Amino acid sequence: MPIGLSTVAVQLPGRSEPVQDILQRAGRDAMERKMFAKIHGLRESPTLADHERMEDLFVAAGRAALAGGTAGLVLYGHTMLTQEFGLRGGFPDRVRARLGLSGSRFFGLSHVNCTSVLRCLDFARRYLARHPEERVLVLGGDHGSVHDVARVIPGIAIGGDGVVGLTATASGRCRYRYLTGVSTRDLRFHRNMRMSPREAEEFSRVCCDETVRSLHRAAESAGMTVDELDWVLPHLSNRMFWGSVSRRAGIPREKVLLDLIPLCGHNFGADALMALDHADRTGRLRPGDRCALVSVAQGAYFHTAIVEVEEDS
Repeated sequence: MPIGLSTVAVQLPGRSEPVQDILQRAGRDAMERKMFAKIHGLRESPTLADHERMEDLFVAAGRAALAGGTAGLVLYGHTMLTQEFGLRGGFPDRVRARLGLSGSRFFGLSHVNCTSVLRCLDFARRYLARHPEERVLVLGGDHGSVHDVARVIPGIAIGGDGVVGLTATASGRCRYRYLTGVSTRDLRFHRNMRMSPREAEEFSRVCCDETVRSLHRAAESAGMTVDELDWVLPHLSNRMFWGSVSRRAGIPREKVLLDLIPLCGHNFGADALMALDHADRTGRLRPGDRCALVSVAQGAYFHTAIVEVEEDS
């Protein structure tokens, strides 16, 4: 069942921090720091200032996505299991109260790492099939700067503090039509950040293969081929990875939107939706365009969603 999605509300902290500073504090060597800058193209990472709170970003994104309306269900996709706002307890109740949704259900989706936010769209579709008169609020993002070492994915990416929000409906006007979502995983890499160097090398190779496979499977599920995709809105890990995916999938590089990599880099499961928002705000999208939103996660999780752009409401 296709569902409608609103425009994406993106909330970023008031400051960005140089990736090189983060890597140096985390004890990464000069060679790796050079690779992140020259090869991966990572320059800045959104980072909370001392006076800012991640919880406030979630509330701001939720309010913008709701646009004065309500929702019967809130789904929060996240990667990190230990975050500052979570340690204080009561996060779901505080967010619901501040959004005027105290009577709504609230569920977190985790343990699938950076695929969690796009996976929320599938759960929203299931819920709306049973409750077509309601709306679902999807929130996503992580407090990456809670710990310098934890936000560094060695040799791959730096995690930032970005947040996204959107609403899903079964009927009515919308900005995007959610057509399909496809998830895959490779059980060999369950050791996640504790992988050996040999496992990590194999994981990098498999990530490219599985991302390409996920793109093809999602396109097929939507009744099309990857050649018919107008845009790939990616997991913003690094520039080199997406060059490899583009070549393997036969997708022209100009269809893979990488503008945000130097500006705000990787923001966990929020990446693809941030790229969708950026494509829309910069005038790239036209009614009828079909976009692949792609997420890739540690633990070898992969998810590709296909959305179609509707007339601007």
